[in-house]
Amino acid sequence: MTTESQLRADIVEVGRRMYARGYTASNDGNISARLGDDRLLMTPRSVCKGFMTPDMMCVTDLNGKKLQGDRDPSSEMLMHLEVYRQRPDARAVCHAHPPIATGFAVAGIPLDRAVLAEVLTTLGSIPIAEYATPSTSELPEAVRKYVKAHDGMLLANHGALTLGTDVLSAYYKLETIEHFAKISLVARMLGRENLLARDEVDRLQGLRTSYGIKAPAPICPDPTVLGDLLSGPDQMTCQVVRAPEGDGRSRLVADPIVPVQTLPVARAAAPDGDEEIRLTYRELSALIEDAIRSLR
Repeated sequence: MTTESQLRADIVEVGRRMYARGYTASNDGNISARLGDDRLLMTPRSVCKGFMTPDMMCVTDLNGKKLQGDRDPSSEMLMHLEVYRQRPDARAVCHAHPPIATGFAVAGIPLDRAVLAEVLTTLGSIPIAEYATPSTSELPEAVRKYVKAHDGMLLANHGALTLGTDVLSAYYKLETIEHFAKISLVARMLGRENLLARDEVDRLQGLRTSYGIKAPAPICPDPTVLGDLLSGPDQMTCQVVRAPEGDGRSRLVADPIVPVQTLPVARAAAPDGDEEIRLTYRELSALIEDAIRSLR
């Protein structure tokens, strides 16, 4: 079993990585880990995650009562406690605001399309938990719906949450979510995504065991039916992955992005004879809003 001193060091290291990668700013984010069966080690509130020291951590029980530490635990402790209640296998939880993934969360676009084989085999899909006011009891309620079936999720207009068998594995899933979000954004900006066909998604799910990956839940056989059926008021029991039916010959299916409707813009001749497009701030904002709507 990992010693308490090692867990403290791991949390400090993950906090440093999150801050260095720009996943957090100022005092954002929080990290926790199980310390035995009945205690948790948690980052303190109002501390930059890039400049923590091992002695700053708080020890709490599974009800959130502070048992040890000079500082108070994270203000979003309730969200962590809910993860541990619902997932006895979880040994660590990371929460941060990685910019691209959080952008998808703000736009209301889940990362559930069958784009990358590596993501499908490790995380499956990344849903969006409904918006909840941070640091309130609303947040664990929003997380509860997805946490039994997913090791990572977006939080609407907030950030991302991941869990793992140790602190580093929870953090690596955070990296995977942000990496997936970057690739998805670039593909959409280029105007199309080639999606993995449903048969390939099923094949990859079958490979999870051979890869030594223990997924919390299987991929839903038919997301258009089961996704709606199982995402009711309670909890998801499978992972929704948006994958088109293939033609039996190709494992990839082209899925062009709907082109953005452009606005009339002022044009002026540039010195070299080419046309120069000039936009007002209002016109640019309208174009960005149309682009976001077209991605949904």
